[in-house]
Amino acid sequence: MKIIVAVKRVIDYNVQVRVKADGTGVEKENVKMSMNPPDENAVEEALRIKEAGNANEVIIISIGDEKSQETIRTALAMGADKGILVKTDKEVEPLAVSKIISKVAEKEKPEIILLGKQAIDDDSNQTAQMVSAILNWPQATFASKIELKDNEAIVTREIDEGLETIKLSKPFVASCDLRLNEPRYASLPNIMKAKKKPIEIIEVGDLNIDIEPRIEQIKVEEPPVRQKGVMVSDVAELVNKLKNEAKVI
Repeated sequence: MKIIVAVKRVIDYNVQVRVKADGTGVEKENVKMSMNPPDENAVEEALRIKEAGNANEVIIISIGDEKSQETIRTALAMGADKGILVKTDKEVEPLAVSKIISKVAEKEKPEIILLGKQAIDDDSNQTAQMVSAILNWPQATFASKIELKDNEAIVTREIDEGLETIKLSKPFVASCDLRLNEPRYASLPNIMKAKKKPIEIIEVGDLNIDIEPRIEQIKVEEPPVRQKGVMVSDVAELVNKLKNEAKVI
């Protein structure tokens, strides 16, 4: 059984994001980039499924420029078997990403496709759902537990009301929540081994997919600076300020 895991190269979550001077986007040059954190959970879950004997190959797919190979290598160092880079210099929206993943899945024929629940750069939370719709596969979003039994999976989902447990038949698509697992660190020997693992490079034009954006980004601005808060010594002082200065009591 094959598992495909989609990973995205994003600005590292520890980096303070800066807007370009011309307002056309955020600064990515000379900025630390890393794998999208929820995607790390997806990779970890795929590896655990393989280690439990329920899969024999974990394939990592990423979409972007040449530098996205670094993100794929990170997943290979964690233990994945091979990578696929769909190369494009354009910014791709979730719909285009979903089409690309679905196209690769038609070729590789996996039984499970795992993704992070959302990317920290755009927070779209759309790709897993659209991949499911394109392939006409069952889906389980925000998965915090995945149990495989024969040709079925029992998935526990994080929802607003608490937890929801659903049963899916294979093949299926799942998006992984941060509480699904604790991603492993790649050891030095595995980092060295990852350099020899294959990465197939596919030009996005060879897939015959329309990836033109449906949304035009007009301008990006920094959020307005908030006023500094005021510290109070006790509840009485707080009530006094609310009453006499803020006029809310």
